[in-house]
Amino acid sequence: MDQIHVNGMEFWGYHGLFPEENKLGQRFYVDLKLELDLKPASTSDDMNQSIDYGAIYEETKKVVEGEAKNLVETVAEEIADVLLKEFSLLDACQVKVTKPDPPIPGHYQSVAIEIYRSRKG
Repeated sequence: MDQIHVNGMEFWGYHGLFPEENKLGQRFYVDLKLELDLKPASTSDDMNQSIDYGAIYEETKKVVEGEAKNLVETVAEEIADVLLKEFSLLDACQVKVTKPDPPIPGHYQSVAIEIYRSRKG
């Protein structure tokens, strides 16, 4: 399956279990791997046969910068649900949500959730 990658989107959200996360907010990064047949777009040079990257960004932004969720897992699931609903050409998507500064002890670069969802279930 052909893929479109949209990487390194950065947003400010209020997701997390701790009250300070919901009040102060923090950075979230999102990477997407979108699966669809790109042959029609590549042979016709017609944007209507592909997916608008800007529209993908805006739909993702609405989720991440929208209503606070307890779990990053829920944020990733909502992004996948919205993208599959809004973009009929999309067959499947892989969504990675990275939380670079979670308030947990230890030394690490980040924590991330990655899910794969398709129309086939």
